[in-house]
Amino acid sequence: MAHPSPPGLTPSEVSFLCEMELVTVIPRQKQDAYTLLGGPTPPLTPPLRANLPLWLALLLKRQKRANIAPPPWLAPAALSTILESETTEYPAAFTPGPALPPAPPSLRDEAASPPFVPTSVVGAADTALPYHWLEMGEILLAGAGDDFEEPDAVRRLLRDLREVRMAKVRAGVEVLDAGGGVKMNGVGGMEIAEGRAFIGGVVDGLRKIGASKEAVRREREREERRVGYRGQEDEEDMDDLQ
Repeated sequence: MAHPSPPGLTPSEVSFLCEMELVTVIPRQKQDAYTLLGGPTPPLTPPLRANLPLWLALLLKRQKRANIAPPPWLAPAALSTILESETTEYPAAFTPGPALPPAPPSLRDEAASPPFVPTSVVGAADTALPYHWLEMGEILLAGAGDDFEEPDAVRRLLRDLREVRMAKVRAGVEVLDAGGGVKMNGVGGMEIAEGRAFIGGVVDGLRKIGASKEAVRREREREERRVGYRGQEDEEDMDDLQ
């Protein structure tokens, strides 16, 4: 019998979705447009830059047909600024994500979401972490590390950011234990996928503890009522004897 899948997306599924994000490539040779399910890609003409899905950019990178331009927020200076903001300006919360562009009139009633906004192309904001920041950084460093000017510094800053933000998640669990809530605005996709099992386990544990405490309280109340009723009967018996 097959076991049911856990609720939510797994880390591997989040990484797969991240590969749909657009990144900027610098072609090394001419290439006609590719016809994809989402429509045709722009033709590649060196040295003009073009925005392509991450999976296609990595394929062209492996074939030495293009280089990948790192997103602005993956520059060491930008990551340092974001890390400073995480520790000083937002010590108990997460830094806000990139601002969403205004929707065109035809889509005014539909809400645009971060995965479908180009946050990792050249010209995107460099002061905020996008939704897929963690997996995007790891994938680009693994597949196109030579396109970074300081890959080791980028790895170190990503590790520091991850540790700082995970500490905030753990602090939020303590708030749950106290009966409060956690504001998850600005949390990335991989952070949610990795923390879901941990946070879900904590919430289930707190629910069981609460149910146990409630059962003990009800049993105490029943015992107190039973003792009180017996005491009242004893007093009535003493009155009858007198």
